[in-house]
Amino acid sequence: MLESYLPILVFIALAVGLGVLLPALGFILAPRRPDDEKLAPYECGFEAFEDSRMQFDVRYYLVAILFIIFDLEIAFLFPWAIVLDEVGLFGFAAMAVFVGVLLVGFLYEWRKGALEWE
Repeated sequence: MLESYLPILVFIALAVGLGVLLPALGFILAPRRPDDEKLAPYECGFEAFEDSRMQFDVRYYLVAILFIIFDLEIAFLFPWAIVLDEVGLFGFAAMAVFVGVLLVGFLYEWRKGALEWE
């Protein structure tokens, strides 16, 4: 019975070993040249600020929505294209509705100016 699980155990051991070894090597061998810019706090594409009530630029969120639109589109269109022959006309109509909803989101982004860079 152990023979059937041996490849899985080897794979797990190799994965754990590489998961520990590679970050450790990076930590040991990486050059350490800290400066003020590298040590500054950074989050979400904005400079750190002290006032928690500061308003964010809406373009940041519009770009995030745009990314989600295209990410979802690829995530769902690829498997659908693989089985298009099997799902028939109903599957085609369902995907047309899905792409239509994504198109509405894309047009909203376009109208808000998220695709225009200064």
